[in-house]
Amino acid sequence: MRAKKVVRRLAAILATDMVGYSRHIERDESGTITRQKNHFEAIMNPSISEHAGRVVKLTGDGALVEFGSAVDAVHCAVEVQQGLAESEAAVPSESRILYRVGINVGDIVIDGDDILGDGVNVAARLEALAEPGGICISGTAYDQVHNKVDMKFADLGEQQVKNIQAPVRVYAVRAEGLEGVDTGPPAPQIDGGPRRSDKPSIAVLPLNNMSGDPDQEFFADGITEDIITELSRFRELFVISRNSAFKYKNQPVNIAEFAKTLGVQFVVEGSVRKAGDRVRVTVQLIDAETDGHIWAERYDRELKDIFEIQDEITSTIVATLPGRLEAATHDRVKRKLTDNMAAYECLLTGKILHHRSSKETNEEALRILDRAIELDPKYAHAHAWRACTLGQSWVHNWCADRDQTWEQIGAELKLALALDDNDSDVHRILAAVCVAHEEHDKAVYHQDRALALNPNDDLVVVQQGEILTWIGQPEEGIEWIRKAMRRNPYHPERYWAHLGRAQFVARQYDQAINALRHITAPDETHHAILAASFAELGDAESASAHADEIRKLIPKFSTDVYLETQHYKRDEDRAHHRDAMLKAGLRP
Repeated sequence: MRAKKVVRRLAAILATDMVGYSRHIERDESGTITRQKNHFEAIMNPSISEHAGRVVKLTGDGALVEFGSAVDAVHCAVEVQQGLAESEAAVPSESRILYRVGINVGDIVIDGDDILGDGVNVAARLEALAEPGGICISGTAYDQVHNKVDMKFADLGEQQVKNIQAPVRVYAVRAEGLEGVDTGPPAPQIDGGPRRSDKPSIAVLPLNNMSGDPDQEFFADGITEDIITELSRFRELFVISRNSAFKYKNQPVNIAEFAKTLGVQFVVEGSVRKAGDRVRVTVQLIDAETDGHIWAERYDRELKDIFEIQDEITSTIVATLPGRLEAATHDRVKRKLTDNMAAYECLLTGKILHHRSSKETNEEALRILDRAIELDPKYAHAHAWRACTLGQSWVHNWCADRDQTWEQIGAELKLALALDDNDSDVHRILAAVCVAHEEHDKAVYHQDRALALNPNDDLVVVQQGEILTWIGQPEEGIEWIRKAMRRNPYHPERYWAHLGRAQFVARQYDQAINALRHITAPDETHHAILAASFAELGDAESASAHADEIRKLIPKFSTDVYLETQHYKRDEDRAHHRDAMLKAGLRP
């Protein structure tokens, strides 16, 4: 008996899926189902039909669609995402329904009305890689469309996707009106390669912990962070932030793709092993374009020599890079470090715990930093980071007594400054405290000092943008915030809030709205700027919707009371914000 012939054909496959479907269903089952049905009937189905697509099947939270042309599939996807974004624009962002879309061109197996095979599987995997509201396409789809459609594509490199043996080349579609597309610094563009700094650019991969002891992860991570910090002190270098580098911790890394994703020329990788009072650090500098090892070294020393090891690593890297940069300008020698290795290890652990940004890890970080200070009361950097961690608890209201915590922050910073005037974190945190006190001139002084001491730290760079906005220079502030986003492509969500505020103050209302759409759980401050921006654009309905969200969060919300928490130096900026909020229907 002859086996049934397998029918195959080449097709463009579009897979789409709702973001956070389970969360939406749990919150409002009937409303979510109704809205999804309306989206399909009013937006998706007409566009699919117009572009000669065939709906293969609908899932609970998405759809699988077949097209005869990759160009039709991409045009359809863009139209659908634009239509959905417009339809959901007035909905508060935490309730907004968004979809991801993946498109692949490949061989499919026909099974009645269904389609199967790797061509379908790749489309589904691409959909999972897309931004909420965005579109990802495969390299095979890109090859067929990039010269035929009027839109840009960001090359995301080769991605290893589940159940597909070979890596898949992935491109993100960049088209006007897509949710999340106004991302500040553009993603690497295929027509020009990764967007790079004019300076030699470098990223440091997290050092591998080779001790076999999970408790030493803090030590390995802390050494990595310190190397990044020391490299950042060289103005001649562009250094990718620790947040972005640590996204790759404990993952197999293709150096070329890692460098391309972050837009850097050089990569540092290595390992650390600590045993008793000895430490071994192995490190190598790689030219990402050639995958060539420029320099490698192993340091097998006593633990007390760890700062010398870090100096040797950074100085050697800087001296080795193109231009033979002069390490003699390094002001590291001015900084007062600790001789107490136990205090240093506590500091490393405290900083890593702080970065995890939860109430529990904040409390643990404070406990560990208290221990560092107990071991070395004159350790300025530990006092600075204790102030920073207390500030985190104050901002998020994780402290029992806010007034007492605020006093502790001031005391820690005063002591840290007296102990070491050359610590960038001391000046960074002091600048933030001065802003909160509306001592703008003092804030600018400390911010300038922080920037001079560590010009590559994205926390310092983004704060430069914040302070410029508060003192009435929002256009310059926008550029600095975008620069921080470039240094840290995996930046915290709050960077979008800083950008949105700066754009609002600069009267760039559309851009402010787009920036703030990246906030997953907006608070009253985010809604206030959104309401004000929509009001200035004449969109009374959207402005009113965000005003309603503010009243849900704070029933007795007052514009004037709210503005007391905003740190504008210029009266005209405060008046602009107030007038716009009143236009949105909020009470004085």
